[in-house]
Amino acid sequence: MIAPAPRLHAAARTVGAEGADGNGRAPALSPRGGPPRIHPTALIEAEVALGPGTTVWDHVHVRGPAHIGRECIIGEKTYIAYGVAIGNYVKINAQVYICTAVSIEDRVMIAAGVIFTNDRYPRAFEDGVEGLAASGPTEDTLMTIVGHGTTIGAGAIIGPGLTIGAYAMIGMGAAVVADVPSHGLVYGNPARLHGYVCVCGRPVARANHGDAGAAPALHCRHCGRQYGLRADDEGLQLLPAS
Repeated sequence: MIAPAPRLHAAARTVGAEGADGNGRAPALSPRGGPPRIHPTALIEAEVALGPGTTVWDHVHVRGPAHIGRECIIGEKTYIAYGVAIGNYVKINAQVYICTAVSIEDRVMIAAGVIFTNDRYPRAFEDGVEGLAASGPTEDTLMTIVGHGTTIGAGAIIGPGLTIGAYAMIGMGAAVVADVPSHGLVYGNPARLHGYVCVCGRPVARANHGDAGAAPALHCRHCGRQYGLRADDEGLQLLPAS
């Protein structure tokens, strides 16, 4: 059951000289299944739903409406825009920027300093109109989906309108401008596919392996899972071997 987060009043947005708990310490992580815990300096707007066990750290700003699932961690100084949906057991580190039209599925990790974008051709003005362009979503706002179990490394930039497949691994500092297949390992600027990773995160194959249809089962030396590669309309996909 997802309960609406409490709307913080102005006095609750600042930490006193003794800190969040009166002893110079920030609140501990929310206990599993317990009510969400919100640092006094965090700003959680109306119409934000926080799941049980979720912890929101200092100077986070979450705009409403937005949805954050159960047992998530939202790191310090992170900004989450309205219209964002975040699943269960998601770990978001410090200073992450998540704009409108981003959907993050369960068990995703987003490292520090990651930036999402949602407009391919942004301008501060609307051509032929005096003044600033509207800041809200328009027909040019593009949605990005981050699949189950994905990891996004520190400082990565995620372009607009992308689908990042389940269990993908995006390297630190990557500039992602194209869809990422499930289990895909991408890094660089622009980010390119360099191989595939297991559910456990370890590499299991390189992308330039030759004929995917004839490829033998691939083995993860760390956890023992086996996979097979196939080509389809989505490109190369890493799938559990039958």
